[in-house]
Amino acid sequence: MSPTTLDASILEKLVSAAVAAPSLHNTQPWRFRLDPDTVTLEIHAAAERGLRHTDPTGRALHVSVGCAILNLRVAVAHVGWEPVTRLLPRPDTPGLLAAVRLGGSARPHPTRLYDALWRRHSSRFPFSETPVPAGVLAELSEAARSEGAWLTLPSAVETRRLLRLTREGERRNNACADRATESRHWVREPDRSGLGMPARTLGPQDFQEQMPMRDFGAHLHPGGLPAQAFERHPAIALLSTAHDRRADWLRAGQALERVLLVATTHGVRASLLHQALEWPDLRERLAPPPSHGSGHAQMVIRLGYGPTGPSTPRRSVPQVLSRSGGSARP
Repeated sequence: MSPTTLDASILEKLVSAAVAAPSLHNTQPWRFRLDPDTVTLEIHAAAERGLRHTDPTGRALHVSVGCAILNLRVAVAHVGWEPVTRLLPRPDTPGLLAAVRLGGSARPHPTRLYDALWRRHSSRFPFSETPVPAGVLAELSEAARSEGAWLTLPSAVETRRLLRLTREGERRNNACADRATESRHWVREPDRSGLGMPARTLGPQDFQEQMPMRDFGAHLHPGGLPAQAFERHPAIALLSTAHDRRADWLRAGQALERVLLVATTHGVRASLLHQALEWPDLRERLAPPPSHGSGHAQMVIRLGYGPTGPSTPRRSVPQVLSRSGGSARP
């Protein structure tokens, strides 16, 4: 049975679910505002937490916000309402990236994605050699397709090419003083900000140098990150969209988060290999095969079985939500 009133406890649950989404460097570049008259949750960009050197166009910020939109949609449906979503609803307010209205009672919604959003963590640790079953990979592809994106599962040869491009992106990032400094800024122990990456979440480096895991500037410290052997036959997926506008970046984020949540329901771990996407020439070379038209790469995803990975902090609801009034009726 659907609730009739959006009270403070339900509102907190919805926003907490949205905030559980992943974001580049755990910058959490979002703010929420409740419009009680229309019972709509607006999601605004927190531009001051954008990555000026790593993400100068704001593409990754939009993808991160797209992940939060998907989580919010899942949570709204879980509590019994229909999430009516508009992307970039007011052209005169470019910082308003999406609005999700609670649009009346919805049909009973499966709880598995809602349960998964609380358990999903990126894992930057080595995976086992156990392959992800074809049926699960097909379900992940369908999850992306349902949000207007493609999830390409490349051959072994193509996988090696994507990893080479990612490795080159990581090399360039390490060589760029501004980007290395920016990355190190977001490696911090938990504090009141609820932002950033605790050192324990970074994981090791691959001593065989096959899997290009981001080191967040650890190469500049004498100890660096520990080295371990990673999987020899990694499962890599490429998420892409037909177009490359701001709305497409938001759709890519929603597709990415749906893929990650479905993977979580199957016990499949994931980490995001974003380095090549941060350099325009490398991103162009990540493009999906011609069978998908002239698509635009939005994320490289590593999939497999292994440690869950430590959680990263999250900002509290009072830190991200502005509202007026105590309750609202849909």
